[in-house]
Amino acid sequence: MKRATRRKVRFELAGEPSSRASVAGTFNNWDPAGNPLTYKRDSGRFTANLSLAPGRYEYKFVVNDAWIPDPNCPDSAPNDLGSMNSVLTVPDTGSVH
Repeated sequence: MKRATRRKVRFELAGEPSSRASVAGTFNNWDPAGNPLTYKRDSGRFTANLSLAPGRYEYKFVVNDAWIPDPNCPDSAPNDLGSMNSVLTVPDTGSVH
């Protein structure tokens, strides 16, 4: 049986250099410290590249301890806390945005 190839996924969020930001979701058991984002001064954005297996993932950004959905993600799903999670689908082939 062939193992699914992991895909590089880039997470991006506009922010201020004095902020702390990370991404948490079903891919890291919702660990707010598991995947910190790096601030890029030239673009004014936080970024992180993760390697994910094909599948459907729910996630949120964590900015200064506040959980926020991805403002650039068109797909979302309700969560058990009464708010919305962003939804990312990583395909078997092709690119991921």
